[in-house]
Amino acid sequence: MIRLSIIGSGNVAQHLIQLFGKTAGIELVQVFSRNKEAVSNLVPIQKITSDFSELKPVDLTIIAVSDNAIESVSKEIPFENHFVVHTSGSLAMETLDNKNRKGVFYPLQTFSKSKEVDFKTIPLCLEAQDKTDHQLLQTVAKLVSDTVYNVDSEQRKALHVAAVFVSNFTNHMYQIGNEICEENNVPFAILKPLIQETANKILTLSPSEAQTGPAKRKDTQTINTHLNFLTDENHKEIYKILTKSIIDNGKKL
Repeated sequence: MIRLSIIGSGNVAQHLIQLFGKTAGIELVQVFSRNKEAVSNLVPIQKITSDFSELKPVDLTIIAVSDNAIESVSKEIPFENHFVVHTSGSLAMETLDNKNRKGVFYPLQTFSKSKEVDFKTIPLCLEAQDKTDHQLLQTVAKLVSDTVYNVDSEQRKALHVAAVFVSNFTNHMYQIGNEICEENNVPFAILKPLIQETANKILTLSPSEAQTGPAKRKDTQTINTHLNFLTDENHKEIYKILTKSIIDNGKKL
């Protein structure tokens, strides 16, 4: 039985609490949350603490807090020479305090508290200073996911930037599309089959093979028609930048 604790109460922390609370072979010993009520519906109250001094040494302590809090939180951990990891995609393993052995347990997925996810399908990116600790991290990861990768800090940073493009920025494009539909009294739902098909294509085609549209065809007449139609200057600028990027990418192929 692997004993672990989780520090945090945000989106990632809450998903991990629910995950490890029901995983065979894992004992969720403690959850640290400054606001106990934030996680009281996920774990028995006797396992929740808001006092760092009450944290118990375990096989694995997972810090799942915002990036700007990871370093300071790791310094608050009251024990030494134990295995501590963070869940950030953008921060190096070295961000953690030196008094404990370091590692990273990065689930590459977008998390919302109200949306369940299947961890079996989520890629888990692992890193550790110590070989034995890395083996422990792999054991934990393989209990919950079918996709486990060894990824160092520089590779993870690259993945995180790429993830922002394919997830966060893509979702913002949905928002812009939704605004354009609302302004013109068109249901956004009409676009959902297109969104789904675009996502499905990337499972079997490379991004360059899947690319379509007026920029791909260098259809300047349609491009100019779209630019003249758009009234929001921010939307126009985004349209121009993305169109140029698609055209320039076609020149490189």
